[in-house]
Amino acid sequence: MTKIRKAETSDKNAVWEIIREVIAGGDTYVFDPGSSKEEMLDYWFSPEKHVYVATETKESAGGSKQENIVGTFWLKANQPGLGDHFCNAAYMVSPSAHGKGIGRKMAEFSLEEARRLGFTAMQFNFVVASNTAAVRLWQSIGMEIIGTVPKAFRHKTLGPTDAHIMYREL
Repeated sequence: MTKIRKAETSDKNAVWEIIREVIAGGDTYVFDPGSSKEEMLDYWFSPEKHVYVATETKESAGGSKQENIVGTFWLKANQPGLGDHFCNAAYMVSPSAHGKGIGRKMAEFSLEEARRLGFTAMQFNFVVASNTAAVRLWQSIGMEIIGTVPKAFRHKTLGPTDAHIMYREL
């Protein structure tokens, strides 16, 4: 069973492993695949962000339960001041947990959490267009493509690739 909770300092190593695996492909996030652990954790856990983890609990042969972090996301104001009523977000799922609905659970949770935090809309500033699984997921939760920036992403294998701006009211 997947649970979502606020991230804790003790989660940072597990979050780093997810980030490291996701950015290694050079196909979905703007981060350099060679980014350091410190750099990425400073970014992911920066003070203006509300950071969460998705966990699955497994029972070992001895009967003890172990919580495994299988995904992470953050919410933050998309802009300061008079633009702080829209939130921005970023999500990563461990490649070993793909296909289990973790991304959808985090997305649905984040919509409710963003409302609870007082945001009135959600805007994604940079969704790599070739990341069709993510685009489909975001559209399925009501996000709309409101703009496309041509060749904004240097995809590791496809070369220059478009990036979408996506939006939905909360």
